[in-house]
Amino acid sequence: MAAKQLLPTFGGSAAVWLTCLVFFQTALLAGYAYAHWLARGTRPRWQMPLHIALLSCASLLTLVWAFHGRSFNQPASHPFARVFQALLVSIGLPFLLLGSTSPLLQTWLARLEHGRIPYRLFALSNLASLLALALYPTIVEPYLTLRMQRILWSCGFVCFVVVSATLAWGMRKTVEHPEPVDKAGTNNAPAELPSSLRSRCLWLLLPLVAAMQLSAVTSYLTANIAAIPLLWILPLAAYLITLIVAFEYANFVPRPVLTRLLAVMLAGLAYMMAKADAWLPAGIGIAFFLIEMFLACLYCHVEAYALRPRATKELTAFYLMFATGGAIGSFLIGIAFPLLFSSNYDVAISFLATALAAVLVVWPENWSQRVLWSAGAAMLIYVLVLLHAAYRLDTMFAVRNFYATLRVKQTYDADQHWVRTLSNGTIQHGTQIFSPKLRRTPTTYYAEDSGVGLAMRYCCGERPRNVGIVGLGAGTIAAYGRPGDRMRFYEINPAVQPIAQHLFTYLRDSAASITFADGDARDSLTKEASQHFDVLVVDAFSGDAIPLHLLTIQALEIYKRHLAPGGILAFHISNRHVDLEPAIYLLAQAAGMQARTVHSLEDARQGEFNATWVLMTDNSAFLALPEIANHTRQTEQRSGLRLWTDDYSTLLALLR
Repeated sequence: MAAKQLLPTFGGSAAVWLTCLVFFQTALLAGYAYAHWLARGTRPRWQMPLHIALLSCASLLTLVWAFHGRSFNQPASHPFARVFQALLVSIGLPFLLLGSTSPLLQTWLARLEHGRIPYRLFALSNLASLLALALYPTIVEPYLTLRMQRILWSCGFVCFVVVSATLAWGMRKTVEHPEPVDKAGTNNAPAELPSSLRSRCLWLLLPLVAAMQLSAVTSYLTANIAAIPLLWILPLAAYLITLIVAFEYANFVPRPVLTRLLAVMLAGLAYMMAKADAWLPAGIGIAFFLIEMFLACLYCHVEAYALRPRATKELTAFYLMFATGGAIGSFLIGIAFPLLFSSNYDVAISFLATALAAVLVVWPENWSQRVLWSAGAAMLIYVLVLLHAAYRLDTMFAVRNFYATLRVKQTYDADQHWVRTLSNGTIQHGTQIFSPKLRRTPTTYYAEDSGVGLAMRYCCGERPRNVGIVGLGAGTIAAYGRPGDRMRFYEINPAVQPIAQHLFTYLRDSAASITFADGDARDSLTKEASQHFDVLVVDAFSGDAIPLHLLTIQALEIYKRHLAPGGILAFHISNRHVDLEPAIYLLAQAAGMQARTVHSLEDARQGEFNATWVLMTDNSAFLALPEIANHTRQTEQRSGLRLWTDDYSTLLALLR
């Protein structure tokens, strides 16, 4: 819910969700640190009043957030810090106190139970998280607006505060006298040996590796398998299930079986990944990576649980180290690696970290296990070397930032002409064929018989055109530019413009006058005076996660303000996993405009892909042109859908 509120500012990139994961892990660490400090570092008489006071403050903050949700302006610099700031201001303190609940409750109950630690409460809390995660896209999001979600959640949080404050007040005497003492003054609680240094190190390392697996697999799936926001939920659900199993059913999978299954999955996926551009059908790819991540996280969490402390005084320290590992692991994948590496090695490094962690776990046991996992770690180092070589092959340029991992490859076609391709993972964002005939010919999704091709060719006759384009890519649409035309590109990713200007020639060869606007297109269009576009191309729905804030009725009103009379909106909706056509039909209906769908076919020799566009306009004369009417059909409508607004949107009903 909090992440969705950020999308209008930071776009629909999967990196928004990954950065939120880093924040959630860090905030959870802060909650566990607070629980550790409260239980161990404060005077008993002050513990409960302080906790109740913070709960009261948090409840007031949640009510303010519920009724006055804030929006944040995106800075020109790197947006990681801005995402953190936005989340900290909106949900920071409530999330911290929620995170502290499980270790605090376990500490208090352990004192009531004479030192017996109720670890199953941790499994129970993660079961609740799993249920909430499943309910959000299926029940909450499809039927409740974002504002109503915030209100109901805040009311629930206030109820939580009341229950927690009552419980804390009732526990105050137990906290002041934490351990039963007999008449002779001796302690009745059983004596427990402190945990070893090795165990404490593994309390941190094993959750660190599990968090790396979660973040890396989430990033890999969205960039290479299926770029849909709902896919973010599946790895997190698998991660939560491993915590439930580890802390409640630790012997559910026998350790030898789990170890062998994990080794097989690591070896198989590592071999496949060494080919860099390997492609799997979506269902198979998702299943393989989720199974591997599940086995790796289950192994790490089961081993961490086996090393859990038996002494009550070490309980909060255990959870603190556990959360520290989770925060470091998500930080490495979500923030550090995009800054350190120009290509995506996240999954390969997380696989290697898993093997190294297994080496440390099995080292005291027997030599066969040492040899197995040491050999596995060596193999994964070799895979990293192969992956690096594969990324360098035919690569002219590679860059990675918050929004994408971009790579420009140069190969040769059947006629030995250069072909340059801009891609993010396995998803292509533009291609140019450097032959005399095709150098200035629009390719991929922008061919002359595509929706945008028809709009550009027949919108304005022979007069100069004024065109706006949301999404730059390789700059392919600039190939339509004629003398006197004006084109304005809106691009959120600052790394794209230099690539389009220097490694592709569509922009340089265009006869049109070209300008650029940085940042989120909707934000830029909101601030600009009316541009009077004859054609406004909205091309942000293929490849990366779908930025839903560009498909709401409020966004459409902004687009209409920038259209000239009779202007055309061209929405690019090519997507193998989500059918956006019915949602755009509702937008057209609400705005009093007509919508027509154009589907163009692949032509490999011309570098053209299958493409689906929706043209939206109130210009009946344009739609009546034979060249348009013969290549379009009525846009599909579907019953049971609601109009998308800034306060309501859902993709569940549109999944293919």
